[in-house]
Amino acid sequence: MTTSESPVAEPAHAPEVFPPTLREVMLRPRWIGMLLLCLVVAGVFAWLGQWQLGRALQTPDVDPGATEQVQPIDQIVQPGAYLPEPLVGQRVSVSGRWVPGDFIVVSSRYNDRVEGYWVTGQLRLTDAASGTPGQPVSLAVAVGWTDSLDQAQAAASALQDQTAANPTAVVDLTGRIIADEGPLVPPHADPLQLTRMSPAALLGRWHDTAGLSVYRPYLTAAAPLAGLTAISSPAPAGGGLNWLNIFYAIEWAVFACFAFYLWYRLARDAWEKEVEALTDPSPEAPGA
Repeated sequence: MTTSESPVAEPAHAPEVFPPTLREVMLRPRWIGMLLLCLVVAGVFAWLGQWQLGRALQTPDVDPGATEQVQPIDQIVQPGAYLPEPLVGQRVSVSGRWVPGDFIVVSSRYNDRVEGYWVTGQLRLTDAASGTPGQPVSLAVAVGWTDSLDQAQAAASALQDQTAANPTAVVDLTGRIIADEGPLVPPHADPLQLTRMSPAALLGRWHDTAGLSVYRPYLTAAAPLAGLTAISSPAPAGGGLNWLNIFYAIEWAVFACFAFYLWYRLARDAWEKEVEALTDPSPEAPGA
């Protein structure tokens, strides 16, 4: 006698799931939105780079030789204002009186590649020269150069004696107006030593500064005083490239490229995590 055998049901298999490709992940709405945001950021960085590049290639705003025409200082720059770059080295004329006790030596000054010292003073401008009647205005002036510290100190002492003997004497000076070099921390060995020509640093050592307005740039006198050597201050060269702005433009271009790299890196990380979750499920997961 034969018996019929019922067929044994085979276990059902879950459909095979293929992991997405990197391209498929990048085409999802979330990452397309992130890409559009990166495009906006990169566009801003590109505009900033183009702006810096335009400044690096900017032509001077003054005619050739205009800096050699002596102008009153109040027609070039105002007290407390920054000196426009095209006017750095402009020859100007000033009138005023020296303030007693404010002749200070500044070191690390080069004259035709020879290191030496400048003797500087505080010139209190007259109302006509300062352009601000009724308000005291001072200008830092470098009156001469020497390669000897002893000679620089002797010249400063001689100028102080002359000024103290006749503090109301008015002097007329011509020279080049130069932008402030910025203050620098003095060495520990000599806290009073100045190595940068900075009116802001000199102001901290000047006398009679109550309510005083000071020019940010300084003047290099054309005619030296007290037996010093004339400061070498040639006419500024026009045109050329501003390499600092070029470096800034390169930085903005790097930032723009980094914005796209960041988007790619984030999308790839998300894709790798998704592929890892599909190809290597944890043992606790159902059906593992």
